[in-house]
Amino acid sequence: MLGTVPEAAAREPDAREEHDPGPPAEARRPAILRTDAWRDMLRYLRPQRRLILIGGGLSLLGGFSGLVQPVIAKSVVENLESRSPVASALIALTALVLVSAVVGAIGTFILMRVSESVVLSTRREVIRRVLWLRVSETDKITPGDLMSRATADTTLMRSAVTTAIVETVNGAVMLVAILVLMGFMDWVLLLTTLAVVLLGGVLVATGLPQLESAARRAQEGVAELSTALERALGTFRTIKASGAEEAEAEIAERGARRAWQHSLKVARLDSLVGAFITVTIQVAFLAVLGVGGARVASGAMSLGSMIAFLLYLFYLVPPLGALVTAMIRFNVVAAAMSRVGELLRLRTEPESPPPVRPGAGRDTAGRDTAGPASVTFQDVVFRYPGDGPAVHHGISFEVPAAAMTAFVGPSGAGKSTVFSLIERFYEPQGGTVRLDGQDIRDLDLGALRGAIGYVEQDAPVLAGTIRDNLCIGMPYVEESELRHAVRQARLDGLVDRLPHGLDTEVGHRGTKLSGGERQRVAVARALLRRPRLLLLDEVTSQLDARNENALREVITGITAQTTVVVVAHRLSTVSMADRIVVMDGGRIRAVGTHEELLSEDALYRELAATQMLLPVTELEASAARAGDTLGERP
Repeated sequence: MLGTVPEAAAREPDAREEHDPGPPAEARRPAILRTDAWRDMLRYLRPQRRLILIGGGLSLLGGFSGLVQPVIAKSVVENLESRSPVASALIALTALVLVSAVVGAIGTFILMRVSESVVLSTRREVIRRVLWLRVSETDKITPGDLMSRATADTTLMRSAVTTAIVETVNGAVMLVAILVLMGFMDWVLLLTTLAVVLLGGVLVATGLPQLESAARRAQEGVAELSTALERALGTFRTIKASGAEEAEAEIAERGARRAWQHSLKVARLDSLVGAFITVTIQVAFLAVLGVGGARVASGAMSLGSMIAFLLYLFYLVPPLGALVTAMIRFNVVAAAMSRVGELLRLRTEPESPPPVRPGAGRDTAGRDTAGPASVTFQDVVFRYPGDGPAVHHGISFEVPAAAMTAFVGPSGAGKSTVFSLIERFYEPQGGTVRLDGQDIRDLDLGALRGAIGYVEQDAPVLAGTIRDNLCIGMPYVEESELRHAVRQARLDGLVDRLPHGLDTEVGHRGTKLSGGERQRVAVARALLRRPRLLLLDEVTSQLDARNENALREVITGITAQTTVVVVAHRLSTVSMADRIVVMDGGRIRAVGTHEELLSEDALYRELAATQMLLPVTELEASAARAGDTLGERP
């Protein structure tokens, strides 16, 4: 049954679809200082917050246990100076090292598990977003770029937990704890250390915006590479036949070089940051050594306290390194999140249950939903997204139920676009499309498409077996029904010849099948759905005369149970149609039967003559009787 959905729910865009890039000044700041970047990050981490707290707490506990070691080391030095026993202190120090290692390892494992869970959940969200994208949205991003965002960019988000969040928090807490302990040791040396560290921090912060920019451009280079490879592999035989391997390789390598160049920039900046940290600590060490040595000599502090202070100074390296690494990785992750976010903001179709075969029943208006469906176009205006010209200029026509209607006309007349509008791949800018008198925008999308069988012009076949291709969207099909659809599409001869029958692999995009065989697979798939409305787009273009005649008989035989709509250039396919609609330049030129159009429409007579369906002498005579000229357009 075709159910209805509330008009507001069907037509109102999701609030998440709104794209708010933020003010330019905000975008130029380092990602770690931007509230929008943290908001996006926390959205992915919120479901894992409990494990993050446990893992982060264990890591922090392991770090705190290490902070006690300099105090024990100070005690050991002082005991040695006073010739007191040091065994107990050494045992305590060893135990602390072991506890710190074990607790830290457990915390790290939990955080890594959370990281992988974040990647998984993000990929699942991206996958579902991609597969539910509106067809019009796929015109904005190439398939290769979509794949790059779903794979490479989501992989970078693995760093979101371990480096960008936990290490930021843990590093900051550890840094504060160490500075407090250093202050208790000697506040003069603490001020000396802070002066050097703050100077180095200012230098590091200046390079962070460049890191984010370089990281994003590197990811765009990977996307460019994916797009080029997807393009080449999608037309692999054409590339081979044309000897275009070198040209296509250069296109793909351009993206690889772009990713390499910007990745080198990231590595260069990363190396410089690491060098700054090392130099900062070394300068701080020399300053503390100089100032501390003078204070020890003057008796202002003990040697043990100075040694402990120096140990704490080197303990600053991990938290400082963690903070800087977190800032660097956060910028990389922010660039990845930005690209994934752009994808998630694309408009999608509403998720609905999988299409099912229409059963007997009535819709909310009391109309029968079991038999063949009728279609009506009323003043439909449509143009594809962008600045292109209109494809349909206010077209109106009716497709009666339980009959065969054909659309013919020159290429570019807008015939195949009729099918895209019926399937709601695109929405018209004006007018309405009705199914059984009901606006299709008010119908549940899954139910609408479940009532339609659609054979595309290029008859795509997916990698897998013939059975897989026939049962797309219908996992539970009786074997008898499957065999019946195979016989109807005249595919049984091929299946009987194959080594594994229906379970034979067809190769990537059906490369092991001929063009005509792929078309028959697509037809059988559509017939298996037992649709109320069957849309056939150039369904016989790659069939030989024998199979075309056989398929034509099948189409004629099913019109009692199904409304059939055919788009064809070969008039031999549609000459027996109950109604033929002639389109030209996005307008309806004429409607009638084959015989009526031969006598009444010059364009149709011209098409018939060029396909040897009408002798030239008869064409001239018909034109004279109609009072028009060969090839004349109204």
